Amino acid sequence: MFRKLLATSNDWTLTLLRLVMGVIFFAHGAQKTFGWFGGYGFSGTMGFFTQMMHIPAPFAFLAICAEFLGGLGLILGALGRIAAFGIACNMVVAVLMVHHNFGLFMNWSGQQKGEGFEYHLLAIAIAVVLMARGSGAFSVDRALTSAAE
Repeated sequence: MFRKLLATSNDWTLTLLRLVMGVIFFAHGAQKTFGWFGGYGFSGTMGFFTQMMHIPAPFAFLAICAEFLGGLGLILGALGRIAAFGIACNMVVAVLMVHHNFGLFMNWSGQQKGEGFEYHLLAIAIAVVLMARGSGAFSVDRALTSAAE
């Protein structure tokens, strides 16, 4: 079972998707975890999620972990399917709780009161591909499964 979770092809296109998604979500997770890149850090993010968004603390913690650890996992290609699943769950919740109210499009012109969900749909689509196909070439998952062959 665990071997099937890690199994992946040597496909470089999966690597491209995995790395781009990993870097983006690592950066977002680092904002929430450490306050890097202009973020609020762990305490500020937990406060926002629990007090302003009314998300229970365990789920807020899981959301932060999914972005930071999921991003790191995707960069390394380590447990890529699990990392992609965590990120997909975050994006679905973000759309359902917040972004569906603002329509599809991002707030490019500054005229909307919030951001639409087009970015989230792209992230979900990429995550689904990675969950279905795995981490691809140059990944820890690939190294572990190809060494066992």
